[in-house]
Amino acid sequence: MIKGIDHVAIAVESLDAALALFEKVLGLPVTHREEIADYNVEVATIRVGNTAIELVQGTSPDSPIATFIEKRGQGIHHIALEVDDIDEAMASVGENAELIDARPRTGKDDSRVAFIHPRSTGKILFELVQNKR
Repeated sequence: MIKGIDHVAIAVESLDAALALFEKVLGLPVTHREEIADYNVEVATIRVGNTAIELVQGTSPDSPIATFIEKRGQGIHHIALEVDDIDEAMASVGENAELIDARPRTGKDDSRVAFIHPRSTGKILFELVQNKR
């Protein structure tokens, strides 16, 4: 069911400042950037081998990312797991864990995503991701 880690998301106050650090210090350029209005976030993807780091900045003070940073500071927000079939993965995971989403939402680059509640996973937020084919 789970193919691998799609990305590790890091909540940042400033996407531009974080991107500068990743490019100048680590030599890792951004490969994708987009605003996702439904989530009030802007994301930037940095490919690292077969996976990615996703930098996420809130675009409004009440966005989940802005709230996360206010409470916890910048840092790892979630781990995204790639799946072939999001509906099947949600049904399977939902048997043993609480899902935040009742049905998949549209994520970056037209992917389909759903989150698993951290109450069910030892306080770790996981995202299931079905990339567009």
